[in-house]
Amino acid sequence: MEARKPVFLSWSGGKDSALALAALRNGTEFEVVGLLTSVTRGYDRISVHGVRRSLLHAQAGSVGLPLQELILDQNCTNESYEGAFRDALQTIKRTRPDVAHIAFGDLFLADVRAYRERLLQGSGFDPVFPIWGLNTSELARTFIDDGFRARLVCVDTTQLDESFAGREFDPALLAELPASADPCGERGEFHTFVSAGPGFARPVTYETGERVLHEQRFMYYDLV
Repeated sequence: MEARKPVFLSWSGGKDSALALAALRNGTEFEVVGLLTSVTRGYDRISVHGVRRSLLHAQAGSVGLPLQELILDQNCTNESYEGAFRDALQTIKRTRPDVAHIAFGDLFLADVRAYRERLLQGSGFDPVFPIWGLNTSELARTFIDDGFRARLVCVDTTQLDESFAGREFDPALLAELPASADPCGERGEFHTFVSAGPGFARPVTYETGERVLHEQRFMYYDLV
């Protein structure tokens, strides 16, 4: 049998990252050898999702994978992000010269996929999209049925009521989502934190904190 190709997975700590990890591990082509995560300097939290760095490290430990952090400044520009991304790729190449693929948990946004592909051009890495094109309604139900546990940690209040922040990602939540919202939140309606499920050696334990509104738009739900 041909050896699996080593791949790093772009990891947000959320539902789609966990689904991408499961798909890669269940497949025969790739072996996930590390996670790549954006962390905001000063906040010490996963960028965009707002989850504490300590919980990110607990996740990585539970899924048994080394973590490569991509450190971003607060109010990071796109140019700064791309520079930090390239630096992280260089670090991966130095420490794991056998890795030539980066996987992403994108589902159907063609512009996002095109951006990822452009970002990797000439880098020595090829993109992989293990859950691309899957039906998001079915994917959301599969996530729950397979035993994953997740909680909404950020809600875009221009797309979804702020009361959804902090809710568990479960059948009741799916039933209450408005028709305009994608069941996987692919258009940025919400972001999640996964605490347990297939591939996790142990649950990531936490206590729930407070809701905080940022930029008069994003309702974050703190996990401690």
